[in-house]
Amino acid sequence: MAIKYLKKGKDEADRAVDDAKVSKIVEDTLQAIAERGDKAVRDFSIKFDNYNPTSFKLSSAEIENLIKQVSKRDIEDIKFAQSQIRKFAQSQRDSMLDIEIETMPGVILGHKNIPVQSVGCYVPGGKFPMVASAHMSVVTASVAKVPRIIACTPPFKGEPNPAVIAAMHFGGAHEIYVIGGIQAVGAMSLGTETIKSVD
Repeated sequence: MAIKYLKKGKDEADRAVDDAKVSKIVEDTLQAIAERGDKAVRDFSIKFDNYNPTSFKLSSAEIENLIKQVSKRDIEDIKFAQSQIRKFAQSQRDSMLDIEIETMPGVILGHKNIPVQSVGCYVPGGKFPMVASAHMSVVTASVAKVPRIIACTPPFKGEPNPAVIAAMHFGGAHEIYVIGGIQAVGAMSLGTETIKSVD
C-alpha cells in the first residue's frame, strides 16, 4: 500500500519566495512606522486587525473594567500561575550575584546585573488569547525590576481580551496597548509620537 500524505511541506524554492515576501512586508511596515509613527500604526491596525480605537493605550479605568469581565476562577488561576513564575524568576535572579574583587591593590574587577530601563512585551492573541505569554514576559521583567514595562496584545474578535489584559496588569505592566503584530513590535522598538521606544 502506498503512503498517502495528507499534508506536505513546501519545497525549498517556494519557502525562499515566501520568506522574501514576509521579509519585504516586515521591512516596509517598520519603515512606515519609522516615517509616519502613530498614523502608520493606526493604518496597519485597521488593515491587519480591523481595529481603530480612539487610543491604543488602555486607561486605568478601561483596565479595571476589563478585569471585572474575567471570572473569579480565571483571576485566581492567573494569580496562581504568576506566583509560580514570579517565585522561579526571583530564584533565578537571586542566583545571579553581583561580584567585585580586588585582584591586586588598586585593581578592582567585577560585574553587576542591571536591568534595562524599559522593555516591550508582546503577547500574541489575535487568533487565540495567549495568557501564558503575559506571565512569562511581563512577570519576569517585573522581577528583574525593569522600571518601565510596556505590553502590547492584538484585539481578540475586535476587542481587548479581558484575561490577557488582566494577566498583563497583574504581571506588572506599566503601560498596556491593544496593538497587534508587526505594528506593535515596531511601535515599541522604534517609538511613535505617543509610544516611547523601549530599550
